[in-house]
Amino acid sequence: MTPLFGPAGNSLSYEAQGHKSMLEVPLYLVNNGLDAYEYQGGHGIHITAEKASAFGEIAREHNIALSIHAPYYISLSSVEEEKRNNSIGYILESARAAKHMGATRVIIHSGSCSKITREQALSLVKDTLLKTIEVLDLEGLSNIILCPETMGKINQLGTVEEVMELCKLDERFIPCIDFGHVNARTFGSLKTGDDFAAILNCIENSLGESRLKVFHSHFSKIEYTLNGGEKRHLTFEDKLYGPDFEPVAKLIYKKNLSPVLICESAGTQAEDAFEMKRIYKKIAEGEK
Repeated sequence: MTPLFGPAGNSLSYEAQGHKSMLEVPLYLVNNGLDAYEYQGGHGIHITAEKASAFGEIAREHNIALSIHAPYYISLSSVEEEKRNNSIGYILESARAAKHMGATRVIIHSGSCSKITREQALSLVKDTLLKTIEVLDLEGLSNIILCPETMGKINQLGTVEEVMELCKLDERFIPCIDFGHVNARTFGSLKTGDDFAAILNCIENSLGESRLKVFHSHFSKIEYTLNGGEKRHLTFEDKLYGPDFEPVAKLIYKKNLSPVLICESAGTQAEDAFEMKRIYKKIAEGEK
């Protein structure tokens, strides 16, 4: 197995090239040398079962691996039980759409800890995620993998260590390591190969080699501030903010990993995803 590369949603070039229907996405990805796609449900899961099934069928024909990003307004750490229960419902909606689409991974945000301590917030998230798993099992959706994501703002739950703690709850949790988010919340700490290796080692030491092999990832350059962390997503053209992908690509090849690598650049996510794939292939071919 090899890494899979693709965009989060569609680049600006998608419509600029005359594409309109979602059903055209798989062929567009293949023509751009890509093999993965993350459907964006950040503002709600609005796709019908019928359209999701049709999209999934075309994606399978073109060997495109699918994942879904659950709504951004999920708050698994809310002090209000109603909001936590609603969040379970949003994840369930995402998992249903994933089933129709043939996607196996749902990426989720945990929430913030602005009103309580990080320890209290993490405890609430763990409890909510365990309840979520029970709900998915009752719906026959136990094959859906949930991917808690590392987050870019300091007041959000989602350090690498916190995501590892959540993934320890059940083997069906696989971490979504957003390297741009990690870099933003640590004010540009990801520079050397050792910096990135520390993250991968943390996954392996916490969850084992099997989950390290297939971890999920988001990648983009992100502007940040020194008082809050993440500010906005950039493109690979930016030279001021990081991180760079080459150190990650070298580690993925060296460790023989096969993650799903989703690019979240601002408007050039398909183009930059292909650049990630080009960097990886150049490293792989140079090592042979």
